[in-house]
Amino acid sequence: MPKSVKKQESPKAEPEALTGWHQIASFLGEPTSVVQRWASEGMPLRRQGRFVTTTPGELNAWLGKESGKPVHVATDATDLTAELKRGLSFVRQENKLEAQKPKPQKKQPPSQKKTRP
Repeated sequence: MPKSVKKQESPKAEPEALTGWHQIASFLGEPTSVVQRWASEGMPLRRQGRFVTTTPGELNAWLGKESGKPVHVATDATDLTAELKRGLSFVRQENKLEAQKPKPQKKQPPSQKKTRP
C-alpha cells in the first residue's frame, strides 16, 4: 500500500486589492470603526459604487508615512526574516546618523557674584 503524500500548502499570496471595510480591517488587524476613522483622516481608499477598495501596498506606504518609519503589515505570505533584517538595517542607519550629529554643549550659567551695597 503506497504511503499518502501530503501536499505542501503554498503560503497565501497577498491579495491584489482589499475590498470592503471588513477585509481592510482584518488586513490591518484593527476594528472596522478604527479603519473608517483612519479613512476620514486620509487613509488611501477608492470608492467603487458602494464598496471601498485599496491595496496592501498603498496601506503599507500610508502607515509608513504616518509613523515616519518604514512599516509593513505582516501577512501569512510575509517573509518575517527579511522584514526583521529590513527593520534592523533601518535602526542601525538611524543610530549611525545620531552618532554623527554633534552633541550640543551645555552652557554654564554665568556666575552670580553677590556684591554688597
